[in-house]
Amino acid sequence: MSTLKEAKRIVFKVGTSTLTYDTGKANIRRMSKLAEVLSDLQNSGREVVLVTSGAIGIGVGKLGLKSKPSDTPGRQAAACVGQCELMFIYDKLFSEFGHTVGQLLITKSDVDDPERCSNLINTFEKLFEFGAIPIVNENDSVAVDEIVFGDNDNLSATVAKLIKADALVILSDIDGLFSANPLEDASATLIPCVDEIDDEIFSLASGAGTNRGTGGMITKLQAAKTATEAGITTVVMNGYDPTDIYKLIDGHSVGTLFRCK
Repeated sequence: MSTLKEAKRIVFKVGTSTLTYDTGKANIRRMSKLAEVLSDLQNSGREVVLVTSGAIGIGVGKLGLKSKPSDTPGRQAAACVGQCELMFIYDKLFSEFGHTVGQLLITKSDVDDPERCSNLINTFEKLFEFGAIPIVNENDSVAVDEIVFGDNDNLSATVAKLIKADALVILSDIDGLFSANPLEDASATLIPCVDEIDDEIFSLASGAGTNRGTGGMITKLQAAKTATEAGITTVVMNGYDPTDIYKLIDGHSVGTLFRCK
């Protein structure tokens, strides 16, 4: 884990299931602790990026809907409401720890178009120069199938590549990669380190995440593969207690470490 101790520019990704309760309402205690830890890392001289899910989920809760809409316009409307609430909470929490945040809403076409991608990278670099913390989400309010990443695990890996991050940390509702599905196999054990993400490793992934999320272990492996092939060390860990990030940064074994090429 020594690479994490030395990492200067780190992308953190947090999922909807980590940010919210089953009610769809924001888990303020966890979000506050996450903002505190990331602010502290920024204070230490590191550059921090937060890729956050949660717009649709929080929008569903704020609108009082019983479940996530099944139609695209419904999900986009929920995202409009939820993104406002999400950034309001982040802005308030990070400001309490003396930090300014900047919102970037991205679609796949923003990355695929060379000019827009260049502008995006320049914006990130200026935010770093100004000492602000970039908070990134997919632009769910306007995205349609042909321009979406589809999940923020892969978005976080793309962002990490764009800004030449040293490390990517994916905070989830699971402890990391297991030898089998721990919900189905009591003998499943956590795999602390993966040197190569091959077909055998992908075969260990199953499930599509919670009813509040869009991914699952398969998208985290895809993200880890993208990042590690770009020379970016990646960790998948449980985000239940954000202070565990300190253990990771201090060099302790937390979650599953995917070594870069």
